[in-house]
Amino acid sequence: MELGIALPHTGPHASPQAMVQVAQAAEKLDYGSVWVLERLLRPTFPIPQPRGGPAVMAETYAIAYEPIESLVYIAAHTQKIKLGTSVIDAPFHVPVVLSKRFAALDQFSNGRAIAGLGQGSNDPEFETANVSKKRRGAGFEEFILALKAAWGPDPVKFDGRFYKIAESNINPKPVQPGGPPVIVGALAPAAVERAARVADGWNPVVWAWEPFEKNLKIFHEAARAAGRDPAKQLIVVRANVKPGSPAGEQRALFTGSMEQLAEDFARLRTYGVQHIFFDMNFAGTTIDEMLRLLEPVRKALG
Repeated sequence: MELGIALPHTGPHASPQAMVQVAQAAEKLDYGSVWVLERLLRPTFPIPQPRGGPAVMAETYAIAYEPIESLVYIAAHTQKIKLGTSVIDAPFHVPVVLSKRFAALDQFSNGRAIAGLGQGSNDPEFETANVSKKRRGAGFEEFILALKAAWGPDPVKFDGRFYKIAESNINPKPVQPGGPPVIVGALAPAAVERAARVADGWNPVVWAWEPFEKNLKIFHEAARAAGRDPAKQLIVVRANVKPGSPAGEQRALFTGSMEQLAEDFARLRTYGVQHIFFDMNFAGTTIDEMLRLLEPVRKALG
């Protein structure tokens, strides 16, 4: 199982220099990946949340560097570590434009890009992008198909309900044959099933074992129903915690002692998970603390 870390590209400690520092330190310790997310804006008023009622979004979102631009910059300062998005909200983009941006990242990094996509949930962001939330679901599925089509052989042509690509040459192509692996951030059962059918993997946020196990079963069954081998699908777990932080009365996953973290890693392996990364930005972790934790977390993985 590979280990990754979200770069300090959001929150009060975010800066280009900090991103390079963390990426290079992680690569030196043989981490498998670094990650960034997309946030168009942070509303200053309560909005509906994916798991709960209205609330003001986390303070860390007040600053958010653009994801692909950040990863291209990191590509120039690293050699082998994979560069992932978790996630870019597809409805706010044009498939061909995003395909070319990922292709450029893949070229500049010599084939290290991972394309993590989501549907978005923030109403003000949809309003700002001038896109209806009805574009989610079937529209999101079609976006992935159009994105992959643009990475395919020329001439490219796509004729869908929501997206169309006139017969064209679209270049440069990514270094990776067929393009970077597309993983989907999904929580609802229908979205998890969609990820298994049309993407190359799943990117769940894991905060408790039971809901993860239920969705993992849905993912595996949907992959088999689509004629795909679940073992060949990429599962990248996102953990929005600071590993090693105090566990409390009811220990949150991936917190507590490094011995407890090692136990959580071992359990993830039993599910066939290939990759886990930590986003410590939500905890307001300083750059020095983030760097300090890299080595003990790596040792806990074994």
